Amino acid sequence: MKIETQCLHEGYKPKNSEPRVVPIVQSTTYVYDSTDDVAAVFDDPTKSLIYSRFENPTTDAVEKKIAALEGGVAAMCTSSGQAASLCAILNICQAGDSFISSSSIYGGTVNLFSVTLKKLGIECIFVDVDADEETLNAAFKPNTKAVFGETIANPAITVLDIEKFARVAHKNGVPLIVDNTFATPILCRPIEWGADIVIHSTSKYMDGHAVQVGGVIVDSGKFDWTNGKFPCMTEPDESYHGIVYTEKYAFAPYIVKARMQLMRDFGCYPAANSSFLLNLGLETLAVRMKQYCENASKVAKYLESTGLVDSIAYPALESNPYNKLAKKYLPLGCSGVISFSIKGGRDTAIRFMDSLELASNEVHVADIRTCVLHPASATHRQLTDEQLVAAGIDGGLIRLSVGLENIDDIIADLEQGFNAIR
Repeated sequence: MKIETQCLHEGYKPKNSEPRVVPIVQSTTYVYDSTDDVAAVFDDPTKSLIYSRFENPTTDAVEKKIAALEGGVAAMCTSSGQAASLCAILNICQAGDSFISSSSIYGGTVNLFSVTLKKLGIECIFVDVDADEETLNAAFKPNTKAVFGETIANPAITVLDIEKFARVAHKNGVPLIVDNTFATPILCRPIEWGADIVIHSTSKYMDGHAVQVGGVIVDSGKFDWTNGKFPCMTEPDESYHGIVYTEKYAFAPYIVKARMQLMRDFGCYPAANSSFLLNLGLETLAVRMKQYCENASKVAKYLESTGLVDSIAYPALESNPYNKLAKKYLPLGCSGVISFSIKGGRDTAIRFMDSLELASNEVHVADIRTCVLHPASATHRQLTDEQLVAAGIDGGLIRLSVGLENIDDIIADLEQGFNAIR
């Protein structure tokens, strides 16, 4: 993004007219030279900016950065991770359609898929994250339009076998959508393993500082939408001048349709200032992810030594059932999030958490600060007992998001919690 600069000293010419940081374009509106120019942009929004409900220069710069990080061709930011999940599905599903999802996903997404989308006439078919290919194939219906999963599930910390899910999805002519929030493109790039669409809650590690809520959808540009299953992509969109997305925008029909159709109607676009803050987080993402993984690995080994924990969900541990998949998809580390089930169940877990001082008890995760949450009482409170079991959650489960504080201080705080329940 070029900006004009006015030099204070005559004769001085800067080497580069680009700013060191992405500027905040705090505007809803963009001015055109003529009515014909405005009309031309409404005919083809990729030509220029229309309104900040669709796109903003600050956000556009961040979208391009995230698309590059994930190895995609284009991206669209949203106002939250939930908005990204919603738009990712609604972009290719309508009333009467179905899609398949791993049952081992974030509780809010379970509610979105099983309750809200059901009211819109879209069925979510849940499958076990560890299901074999035969079982996955059997879940498909003639109206199934997508498969969804999380690279590292929140809070079960299971690892998705991306290649297997992609293989089954493609065999049935539908895309694989992967939520890569916990892994980030630093630890895993799902598109390289066969995923077609990648989404994130950018509120988590990408931001890293708990200062903005946001989401993003990344289009790999690799899926063949002309296979006969997606008339929404290959037939004229009467709501937008009869455009055929696969013909006019063959480079990225999925993300262009999401912007021109869904973002136009829903307006769930982030503010320029939020995108500015997100970009600051992205600039330190690689170094932060390395330290999160290092701290969490030490904490996981400490938890194993206490004798007060029934189970620890952290795939980097050799004893973890997902260790083999982690070595394949997450060779650089498994993020800073650990789930562990404390002996004594719900009451003991709550007493342990309430005794912590450094770690914050909050409804957030993937922050620079260590934080804890009791999923059964908070993020997954709306789930039935059966859904909790499917998501890998019991009353004693604690989600621990290991931060960037000194590792000795983090472990000392956890030791204080364990002393309170001994």
